[in-house]
Amino acid sequence: MAATATPGAQAPPAPVGPGDLSGEGSRGLPDARSEPKQLPELIRIKRDGGRLSEADIRGFVDAVVNGRAQGAQIGAMLMAVRLQGMDLEETSALTRALAESGQQLEWPKAWRQQLVDKHSTGGVGDKVSLVLAPALAACGCKVPMISGRGLAHTGGTLDKLESVPGFNVIQSPEQMQALLEQVGCCIVGQSKKLVPGDGILYAARDVTATVDSLPLITASILSKKVVEGLSALVVDVKFGEAAVFPNQEQARELARALVGVGAGLGLRVAAALTAMDKPLGHNVGHALEVEEALLCMDGAGPSDLRDLVTKLGGALLWLSGQAQTQAEGTARVAAALDDGSARGRFEQMLAGQGVDPGLARALCSGSPAQRRQLLPRAQEQEELLSPADGERRRSPPVPGPGPGPAPPRPAQRPLPAGTVELIHAMPLALVLHELGAGRSRAGDALRLGVGAELLVDVGQRLRRGTPWLRVHRDGPPLSGPQRRALQEALVLSDRAPFAAPSPYAELVLPPTGAQQ
Repeated sequence: MAATATPGAQAPPAPVGPGDLSGEGSRGLPDARSEPKQLPELIRIKRDGGRLSEADIRGFVDAVVNGRAQGAQIGAMLMAVRLQGMDLEETSALTRALAESGQQLEWPKAWRQQLVDKHSTGGVGDKVSLVLAPALAACGCKVPMISGRGLAHTGGTLDKLESVPGFNVIQSPEQMQALLEQVGCCIVGQSKKLVPGDGILYAARDVTATVDSLPLITASILSKKVVEGLSALVVDVKFGEAAVFPNQEQARELARALVGVGAGLGLRVAAALTAMDKPLGHNVGHALEVEEALLCMDGAGPSDLRDLVTKLGGALLWLSGQAQTQAEGTARVAAALDDGSARGRFEQMLAGQGVDPGLARALCSGSPAQRRQLLPRAQEQEELLSPADGERRRSPPVPGPGPGPAPPRPAQRPLPAGTVELIHAMPLALVLHELGAGRSRAGDALRLGVGAELLVDVGQRLRRGTPWLRVHRDGPPLSGPQRRALQEALVLSDRAPFAAPSPYAELVLPPTGAQQ
């Protein structure tokens, strides 16, 4: 694991060149004083590898928001950007245009240092935001989190919260301010007033195979955060087989882009690189992840989830000047989980965003079994057993002395044990998507009770032939291909049990001047 960066240790991101964000230098945007271009021309320019002026980009975003852009044109432009890229200045221009496509949020000046937020590029089982927002509120922060829905195989924070009956993700700026005053946090979606341009592009990316575009990710994340008027932002950039970026170096490229574009927009951004090869925590699926988030706020739950929540929160408290060191910030967030104050803020947020206060109280004070009764549940559960190394060995027949009953066979060998080396997240996510936990088209309804529970941990000794996964499903039993895909996700080895490493790898910091 890379060492956590310290103040001043991270060099400023290098300027970036045409068509990418890789750090090769920039020539500046073309002169924007020409006549506005029509959408087909803008699409052609980017399709052919050209660079769009700030006026071009604003024209495109305006057409998207005002309904002049057809769905096919939006998809074509997204794909052109995905294939040809954008340089730093284009990405900054897109971020500004999206941020200014709706209402800007304004808060009391006294809140300035307290305003913080976190965003994730998405993973499997990633319920960090559900825990971190109320934990930060319990530490004295104001967290106006504008979040998104599921993209591709990853789950969305809004979808998870909507598994709580009555939770309303649409809140006006006035309602958001009231929530921040009374609770300290809120988690909301993009309404027609808040970043509407990104809301449209975000949904289109999910169904046009453009989720992994670096400039589109950067602009989408930062546009939602620019309007929040934050003091500091931490972005959780996932890497690994179930992340947008398969390796740490590609994730670092996005991290540097986020930090660099953020600095140019006056936003103090740090980016944490975290591994996403295995699911985060034990539960995957909307209602099941709410259950596990509550368990974390009980001071319990999986260690990898708690580790990520406390480290990201600690970095935010330090970056915003509310803690002297990251270690101090981490300890404060951990205390908020252990003393119940984070769970108390979560209960207040639920009630403030439409959940019946009695239900919110029951969810937050009940046992895990009681909580399950209050949230959407799938119709059926199906357990998978860890595979054996083939059939049990059979002893050869023992010849008898002659007629009469044969002597008893020797006892069969017990199935050997194995150590859980890895649980691949991607096959699990894809099967759950097929079962209704994800969307194939924008606006598709979700099966909020569908999901899976990991019954084992990475590094644990597991007896072969014992349950390792519980699938929650609404439809018929798992098909043969689905069962095979899930069974192949479990990797066992013969080595001794071990402690699973933390998913937290490194922290990319803003330029020294931007940290002040």
